Amino acid sequence: MQRKPKGATRRQDNMTLALDRERLLWGGVSLLVLVLLSQLFMGVFDSASDGDTLPAADPLVYATTQVAWDAVTEGQVLEPHEPAINWNDVTVRNGDNLSLIFSRAGFSDRDVYEVTSSATGRELRKIFPGQLIGFAADENNALMAVRHIESRLKQTVYSKSEGQFVSEIIMRETQTRERSVALTIDSSLFLAGDREGLSGGIIMELAAILGGVIDFALDPRQGDEIIILFEENFLDNEKFSDGDILAASFNNNGRLVEAYRYTDSSGDTGYFDADGVSMRKAFLKAPLDFTRVSSSFNPNRLHPIYKTKRPHRGTDYAAPRGTPVYAAGDGRVVEAGYTRPNGNYVFIQHGEGFKTHYLHLNKKRVKRGDRVKQGQVIGTVGSTGAATGPHLHYEFLVNGVHRNPRTVHKILPKAKSLPDSELELFRAAIQQPVQRLAALKMNGAVTGAE
Repeated sequence: MQRKPKGATRRQDNMTLALDRERLLWGGVSLLVLVLLSQLFMGVFDSASDGDTLPAADPLVYATTQVAWDAVTEGQVLEPHEPAINWNDVTVRNGDNLSLIFSRAGFSDRDVYEVTSSATGRELRKIFPGQLIGFAADENNALMAVRHIESRLKQTVYSKSEGQFVSEIIMRETQTRERSVALTIDSSLFLAGDREGLSGGIIMELAAILGGVIDFALDPRQGDEIIILFEENFLDNEKFSDGDILAASFNNNGRLVEAYRYTDSSGDTGYFDADGVSMRKAFLKAPLDFTRVSSSFNPNRLHPIYKTKRPHRGTDYAAPRGTPVYAAGDGRVVEAGYTRPNGNYVFIQHGEGFKTHYLHLNKKRVKRGDRVKQGQVIGTVGSTGAATGPHLHYEFLVNGVHRNPRTVHKILPKAKSLPDSELELFRAAIQQPVQRLAALKMNGAVTGAE
């Protein structure tokens, strides 16, 4: 009997082993495909037998079959997914430190040291109330991973690898959507915006954008319409935060005021009308959104409480208690306190020659020495001090002399315009929001998410 060479036998055995592996792979995959397809067709025929229309293919079945086919074509064996980590999340409380938090989760100060002594572990010490610290342990309850959830958008995971903890920052991004809303003013901008579901932040931003051009005490008329085109940020298909106002149009008793957001070639962002004139004036025409002017500037007024002739050196704006009060312009808080006549008050210095006073506040939101920006909330309307009801007493001083806040804008610096070199870029940038606003006006300002 003739013996086969040893080399030939080895090659033949290897070929047999390879064929066996291929048959096993094809057999397993074929069985999987047949089982899934049989489930799919059974569902189809059961539905059809009841007189229903045939359903579309189950995406889970399709996806699983596709994964199996991809594995066959690439010559790979399917691997099971790693099980998800079982996290135990602990909420950071007021007065907490890492030692207390680790102890509540069942871990020691030694564990704190091992995590925080890593290259980036010191960042874990920057914790604030309301944040989450998550813990994961192995089957022996030894600490294997820690996560610091700072917000829904950011978390840092510290995982043990070769005896040391290494960190990974995981960031999520929101999805931006455009929305348009039409407001009809009945009494005030705030109430009109609230009625249409706008957030307080968007209403306040809109007031700040238009506040240099619109006097919300005198200008608005019942039936005035405002159209806003703005952005909202979504996470997991839920609103996460407000975005930017892209454009706004205010039909004020037949006078059309429009504003467009624009970032110039230097990276500065502002709001401009269609001709490139800035909407931002040196001062707001009024420092709040209110119901009415209850008392005007009057040097010969009879005081309602003291019943004596005392000059009224400002304007009283009647508004519900808690209505936000804005800084009329950029500046520094030079005084903030309480006196019996003024109640809670804030005084702001704006450069060399201008100063504004805000009296009878319910609450102050700033303190002496603070820098403030135009439109920033510095307090809320109240009736503290010598006040008969909730209102803001607002004064405007020019070089130490009281001026009528409602007419002082006539002597204030003019608004800046974009330079000629920027106008072409500006017109190109606002072309789309101009068209969007025009379409919304033509279609009756459709309200809702776009």
